[in-house]
Formats: sequence, C-alpha cells, structure tokens
Amino acid sequence: MKSDIDFITASDIENAYKRISVYTNTTPLLSSSTINHLTDAMISFKCENFQKAGAFKFRGATNAILKLKEKTDIRSVCTHSSGNHAQALALASKMHGYQSHIVMPQNAPRVKVNAVKSYEGNITFCEPTLQAREDTLNKIKEQTKAVVIHPYNNYDVIEGQATCFYESLQQSVQTPDYLVCPVGGGGLLSGSLLTAKYFSNQTKVIAAEPEMANDAWQSFRSKNLILSENPVTIADGLKTSLGSYTWPIIRDNVYDILTASEESIIKAMYFVWERMKIVIEPSAAVSLAVVLNYPEIFRGTNVWIIFSGGNVDLQKLPWQ
Repeated sequence: MKSDIDFITASDIENAYKRISVYTNTTPLLSSSTINHLTDAMISFKCENFQKAGAFKFRGATNAILKLKEKTDIRSVCTHSSGNHAQALALASKMHGYQSHIVMPQNAPRVKVNAVKSYEGNITFCEPTLQAREDTLNKIKEQTKAVVIHPYNNYDVIEGQATCFYESLQQSVQTPDYLVCPVGGGGLLSGSLLTAKYFSNQTKVIAAEPEMANDAWQSFRSKNLILSENPVTIADGLKTSLGSYTWPIIRDNVYDILTASEESIIKAMYFVWERMKIVIEPSAAVSLAVVLNYPEIFRGTNVWIIFSGGNVDLQKLPWQ
C-alpha cells in the first residue's frame, strides 16, 4: 500500500516542472546584504511574488489544469479560495480554455477579488468560514458539474507547488541548510518537503505560521490534525487548515513549525518593501518574521525563504 508521500515521486516533480515551465515565470532567487548582516546568515529569497497571478499558486493550478486536460473533456473547474488560488485557477483556466467558478469569502481582499474578475472567473461569495466555503463549493459543483481543483488538498496541485523549491535548486550551485516556507493549507509546504526529500535531503524544512492562525503548529506538536477555527490574522492566505493529503506529508517530514506575531509579520513586510524595494504580501512576510524572531537557529547558516506572493491591497497597507 502506498504511503501519502509515495503518491508523488521525484520523476513526478521533474515532469511537472517540464509541463508547467512553458506557462509559468521562472522567478528570481534574490539576496539582501542588509538582511544578511542583520541575521548573520546567508539568506536567499525565492520571489514567487513575481509569479503570474502574483503567487506560487499559479504553479499548482497550471499543473492541475494541464493534467485534467489529459484525463477528461470537461472544460469547467471550481474551487474555494481567499484569493491567491482563486486568481491562479482563474488565470490558468482562461489560458487553457476552461471556465472557472470560484467561491470566495466575503472578506477576501478586494485586490484579489478584482484580479479573479479580470481573469474571467465566476465568483460566488460566502461567509468567511471553512464550512461555508466547502458547503458553497459543493452547491456550485452540483449546479455546474465542474471539476473541483482544491487549493491544496489535491496531489496535482501539491506536485505543481513542489516545483517552486525544485526550480530554486536549478538556479544555484548551493543547497540550503534551511528552507523556510509559509504554511496555511500546506500545499506549498508539503510540495517543498517532497522536493527536499528527493533532491536536497540535507535541507531542513521549517514552516512559518502566524501565531493567530497556528493550527499547523498545534497539529505538529500534538501529532494530531487540529483544524483552524475562524482565525484572525493579517496573513489572509494562511487562514486555512491543513488537508488530509498535506497533513501526513508535513507531520512526517517537516523539521519544525515556528510562529510569528502579527506585529513581527508587519515589521518584516515593511522591511522588505523598504530595503529590498519589492512588494510582498503579509503571508509571504511570515517566513522572514520567523527567521528574525529566532536568530539563534539560523545564525551562520545558508537559508532560503519562499516569498509566496505579492498580492496586496494598496489602499489598506498594514502600516497606514
């Protein structure tokens, strides 16, 4: 019997990268001498804020759409998402001739709602709870007969997200001592863990999570899946709970899960905007916040941080 990790092999990740690289951006691996000096570490940032649709989610959405194309003639997909997966799936669908139906919480950032509309996604709003999102998605699925592309609890999506760290490894002659990755539903984290296992097994993968949405931290320490209940955090992309596909991979392979306060997330985000001159969203800043909060772990090491996205409502910056 296959374990959860065996459903995605090293060759699956390599093939996913070949499959999607025609359509995705090769995002840069950047560094900042100021941040290196501040942390006394060698830090590289994988800038998925420069990815199409503004986040790593485009990798998983594109891989899922392209694999679906091989399996069925259905040309309609649906999902629920607070924003980045919504944008990614809407854009990937538009690029490949699919219709997309997106369930979004009523409090989703306006910038992400507007982007979904611009990519011709059909939006249905719901209450901002996981149960409401799932119930509404089930209704949309019944009405439209669309195929559900879950934002993270989907092996094709996880496989696509694994290409982020895989691509990073192709861009450098070095391999990191640590990879720090944000965690919400766990698609990027579980994909990164698989890439580390197959291609960089000396790398310790640490997940970064907001203190105000720390269900993954609780789950990892208790070794039991604990679901998030209406979290309130500025990192809107990290409010979702781990899934039945992502949790076992994370439980068995992540080195540690560390948390960051709301204040430290905002501070890290501001620091990147000010010093690196690039736009990242709060969810992307959580990983840097963790590195800054735990200098004793990372001092003197080679650290790679994934900046997961850069979709920010410029009318509602957290320091305004």
